[in-house]
Amino acid sequence: MMLELPQDLPIVERRAVRLVVRDSANDILLFHTRDCTAPELGTWWELPGGGIDEGETYLDTAIRELREETGIVAHPGQIGRPTWRRRATYRHRNIRRLQNEVVVEVRLSVPGPPIDESGRLDYEKEDYFDFRWWPIAEVLGTREQFYPRSLPALLTAFLAGEEIDEPFEFWS
Repeated sequence: MMLELPQDLPIVERRAVRLVVRDSANDILLFHTRDCTAPELGTWWELPGGGIDEGETYLDTAIRELREETGIVAHPGQIGRPTWRRRATYRHRNIRRLQNEVVVEVRLSVPGPPIDESGRLDYEKEDYFDFRWWPIAEVLGTREQFYPRSLPALLTAFLAGEEIDEPFEFWS
């Protein structure tokens, strides 16, 4: 099936990794996010993660993105398999991203550590204006908006190790 994207902005396609970072209290890390160039989108809670660079594996990217966005240093044994696969499009900073994503779990052995933002890119420092370690039950029960939008619906199955091939998401 050929995907019809709006021709509203230049399109950049990339592969990406999203991280469900779970601490020893079983809380997960989410960033409170906005796009400063599109205030009409409001705010949402987003899984950490980012694009897979040339020559990187999903594992390399997960470790790098976690360190850059949070200051948390993880080792490969803390990163789960990419059992949740998804494709999505969204507007970001006056481009349209078309992303082929995998979602992996990162298990921490400590309660939610503080976040060090010093490794973030400049736009991330502007867009990520807060973070929170969320109890899983609150993610499942809130009416807040998430990226991915299906996070509350799919989180339990993902954490149980189920294979998920999510339908295409037109986020914005």
